[in-house]
Amino acid sequence: MSQKTNTPFKILFLCTGNSARSIIAEYTMQRIGKGRFESYSAGAQPSGTVHPFAIEFLKNINIDASDASSKSWDEFKDIQFDFVITVCDNAKESCPVWPGQPVIAHWGSEDPAAAGGSDKDKRRVFKRVGIEIQRRIELFCSLPLEKMDKLKLQEVTSDIGNGEPVNA
Repeated sequence: MSQKTNTPFKILFLCTGNSARSIIAEYTMQRIGKGRFESYSAGAQPSGTVHPFAIEFLKNINIDASDASSKSWDEFKDIQFDFVITVCDNAKESCPVWPGQPVIAHWGSEDPAAAGGSDKDKRRVFKRVGIEIQRRIELFCSLPLEKMDKLKLQEVTSDIGNGEPVNA
């Protein structure tokens, strides 16, 4: 994918409610991909609030997400993204067509906001899912994306979500 010099890739993380997984992905990418990526998140049916355990997880890994908000993907319909990553199965099924033909991939994770049990149990699920998302973003950011053609970008981005070995 040819990239203009010093222009960050634009990446959008999508979920249904935009309250947990996509927020964690957006803010984790802001830190790990700083300068290389502009990161956003949105939901098909935004909940209107960010789950407090998502904010807490991010704080525990030294990421300030106090300004996070739950947004509709309609807010971004005219933006040309380089990458659109769905992080829940419902968003994958209802993902709209995006202008500019971005690389689209699915990095599904369990919904931590739906976890039951005690707060301790819920925090454990948020941590597990958050670490999974963080590892995928670290792997993605380690790739020489600027040197790959569109087909290779699609392949490696999808492989990350499939848990397959990534051959750059």
